[in-house]
Amino acid sequence: MKKAVMRVIYLGYYFKQLDWEKYRHFIKYTSKETKIPGPVLVWKSMWNSMLYNISLLEYFQFHFYRKTKEEKEKWAGTGYMYEFQRVMNPMSSRDILDDKRLFFQRYRKFFVHEVYSDKEFYEDPQIFEKLKNAVSGKIVIKASDGKCGAQVKILNTDGLTREKVISQLKEDKYDMVEEFIIQHSELTRLAPKAVNTVRIFTQLNDKDEVEILGCRQRLSVYSNVDNLAAGNIAAPIDEKTGKIIGPGVYSDISKEPETVHPVSGVEIVGFQVPLWKECLALAKEAALFDKTNRSIGWDIVVTESGPGLIEGNHDWCKLVWQLPVDTGMKSTLQAHWDQYQK
Repeated sequence: MKKAVMRVIYLGYYFKQLDWEKYRHFIKYTSKETKIPGPVLVWKSMWNSMLYNISLLEYFQFHFYRKTKEEKEKWAGTGYMYEFQRVMNPMSSRDILDDKRLFFQRYRKFFVHEVYSDKEFYEDPQIFEKLKNAVSGKIVIKASDGKCGAQVKILNTDGLTREKVISQLKEDKYDMVEEFIIQHSELTRLAPKAVNTVRIFTQLNDKDEVEILGCRQRLSVYSNVDNLAAGNIAAPIDEKTGKIIGPGVYSDISKEPETVHPVSGVEIVGFQVPLWKECLALAKEAALFDKTNRSIGWDIVVTESGPGLIEGNHDWCKLVWQLPVDTGMKSTLQAHWDQYQK
């Protein structure tokens, strides 16, 4: 009974948060592909949300309209992830990951770039001079609680003054200033529009050992961020070799996977992520650094001098995890959940 009530509450939440334009786009596209009438797809997305604990959009993104009951049960959707991550990453310990300023202070030794709060920037004029004179010629401002690549702005330093940065921070209600990172030249060659981060999912098992749940290369396409939600792609990385082993996929079901990057023309499949051993070692060390959060999606930037952390996500994305390998992997999480509750 409690489970049914929760699913109804979740469904209400999905409707409240729904990107209606995207929902209508998915219905129209799927209806054309499958010949299933739109109203039927609306009903099926709602019913499957209740049955399999997924969001309305995930019904389409997981291609449930062409899957069997057994196949559907393998996928971890928004509702399931919420419940799993609440257990693994308790609300009382999430602040350190939620607030990017706190995260930087706590995990500073894993960073390769400088991060400042708005207060620090206002009080110390030398910070602006330092950032302005950096080789990149850019400064990043953002919100400390921003998600999915939103609430980020990149400012060119040519003609920029400290007063303009302060004005922009206040206008956008942002509270962080960062050094712009110059990524490894190989990643710029592959996807030149933005800094492209590696996402490594780590899980602490019942012996507090780090297990790697998956590795993905996030790639910008025409965007200045690399998030899947911003229209970019994510591709699977082989944990042992650091090579990309599958095409880059979109979360927009109407777009085909990319084996060659649309902007650079560089082959995605077979691309060797630079400094791979160092990336893996960094994720594992960070996972053990603070064990109060046990299941984290680490965003790692790779530079010529080594990898560094960008973010640690307690509410890491099931789409980036499952879509690039076209496989539902809920059983992997359930095994850890069962083990943890023994």
